[in-house]
Amino acid sequence: MTNTARLGCLLVSLLAVTALLVGREAARAQSNDSNSDLSIELVDPKVLRVCADPRNLPFSNEKGEGFENKLAELFAAKLQKKLDYMYFPEAIGFVRVTLGSHRCDVIMGFPQGDELAQGTNPYYRTSYALIAKPGSGLDDVETLEDARLKGKHIGIIAGTPPATNMAVAGLMANAKPYPLMIDTRVDSSVEAMIDDLNSGQIDAAVLWGPMAGFYAKKSNPPLHVTLLVKEASGPQFIYRIGMGVRPADQNWKRQLNRLIQENQPEINRILLDFGIPLLDENNQPISAEATTKSP
Repeated sequence: MTNTARLGCLLVSLLAVTALLVGREAARAQSNDSNSDLSIELVDPKVLRVCADPRNLPFSNEKGEGFENKLAELFAAKLQKKLDYMYFPEAIGFVRVTLGSHRCDVIMGFPQGDELAQGTNPYYRTSYALIAKPGSGLDDVETLEDARLKGKHIGIIAGTPPATNMAVAGLMANAKPYPLMIDTRVDSSVEAMIDDLNSGQIDAAVLWGPMAGFYAKKSNPPLHVTLLVKEASGPQFIYRIGMGVRPADQNWKRQLNRLIQENQPEINRILLDFGIPLLDENNQPISAEATTKSP
């Protein structure tokens, strides 16, 4: 073998070894979420900083009584981080003022498909619901097209998806709308609607599932909740809910996805304790006995 040939073989060997070492380092870096990566993405890598509404039960409040507060406590314990909040009313500008301004690092409840932030994998699935008093004759109504709703006074949050179906079904003439955009620190459309239902001012209410389940459970006697999963037309009623992070925070998103996957049974138990109605992929309710199922 000539000297030139030997030199060529040596160069090939060196390149192969170098490629192997680089590949191993790349694989090692990819398999770990390094502190340096998270320090770039997070406000403070040692603190789980949550963006939350100060008065928006059942989701969150300043006293830490909402289910998103409990989920944040669970995640902070798993991450071995201190928990802190940046509170701001969840209305227009919420994402921009909180997550977008780097005042916090995660929104605990974020609908899949919303483009204001990057969503994690979903950790629950639910839908809008119809609430009525037990024995009212509306207990087993499953769609907004049911003839038994004709002429009834139905509460609806203005501008939410079910309002479209109610209009098509001819239910808006007797409906009572409640404002969508409010300052939750001083007002609550949902509490006003539930009070009206309990006092008889309205016959039924249409609400987002978590609110419906939570307030129905709190009422005395408890109200009846029917998830509206059989609507044949109109806008979407069923949503997957994950968590929201900044678009650039890829390592943080992957870490949250792992936490969701590893703790899904405990997440389900927290949600069910709050009365949140959960759906599987076949639109069947997830019961307390089946908390190992993923939404």
